Amino acid sequence: MTHQLSSPDFHAEEKEQVTSIGQIKPELYRPKGDQGEGKPGDTCGKISFLLRYAFNTEQLVVKILKALDLPAKDANGFSDPYVKIYLLPDRKKKFQTKVHRKTLNPVFNETFQFGVPLNELHSRKLHFSVYDFDRFSRHDLIGQVVVDNLLEFSEGSGDKPIWRDIVEGTAEKADLGELNFSLCYLPTAGRLTATVIKATNLKAMDLTGFSDPYVKASLICDGRRLKKRKTSIKKNTLNPTYNEALVFDIPNENIESVSIIIAVMDYDCIGHNEVIGMCRVGSDADGPGREHWAAMLANPRKPIEHWHQLVEVMITWP
Repeated sequence: MTHQLSSPDFHAEEKEQVTSIGQIKPELYRPKGDQGEGKPGDTCGKISFLLRYAFNTEQLVVKILKALDLPAKDANGFSDPYVKIYLLPDRKKKFQTKVHRKTLNPVFNETFQFGVPLNELHSRKLHFSVYDFDRFSRHDLIGQVVVDNLLEFSEGSGDKPIWRDIVEGTAEKADLGELNFSLCYLPTAGRLTATVIKATNLKAMDLTGFSDPYVKASLICDGRRLKKRKTSIKKNTLNPTYNEALVFDIPNENIESVSIIIAVMDYDCIGHNEVIGMCRVGSDADGPGREHWAAMLANPRKPIEHWHQLVEVMITWP
């Protein structure tokens, strides 16, 4: 018996507006007196921190104290700053402070620890990125500080504040996080299961420095969204774990003509839920999304798991 497009998931839904993460041009909202963009290499305030090395646990302990004289990035003459830190060259593990509202002189007083053997300390660099939080667009990079010669600091007690100029730099590529999920297709049953496993390093969408993420998968055919499935919401986290199956009925003869848009959303109990980032899988998707789909089709009845980098994409349906 052949299946037609009358399968349950092949009835188009009412349109649902998906909020994009559009880029707002900060220069249009600068307060009077701001002389415009600085050049890379210009200083834009100072930051102070404490450093010490815990020999017994092989931990580099970093306490971010405060920043002074940050540039105003918002129309109210202030910024909403926070600091993100890495121990280069590793950019997978990172920490970030809380967001401080409407200030150019934030006091952080937050402590973080990086595990690093003493014999590797000389080759590592501490990287501070100071950002202005923006609820409705990409966070604005204020400037950066790189600290090397960490071995020298390991010999001190770590109770003397270190001051560094914050140097304006070029904006980093949007860091929205990654999503891990598996795809499994049962040709006889005409059933596709997307199992959302977890996400890591999601973009913070709330002033707490966290998000309330859930994952929404939409079945697309000929540019129209036919059905959607959602995971549960995970509160106050940038690294949620789901392990939830999202199931779509797709007849075997239609599997080549559909794709799945998978969006990580930030739940907001008051305003609109917003897109953190998204990815797409299907025969006509880009690179990783096409490869994942092809691997699923080549291995029927077997879950195929991949990591996907989330990207900023505006999706519209007719």
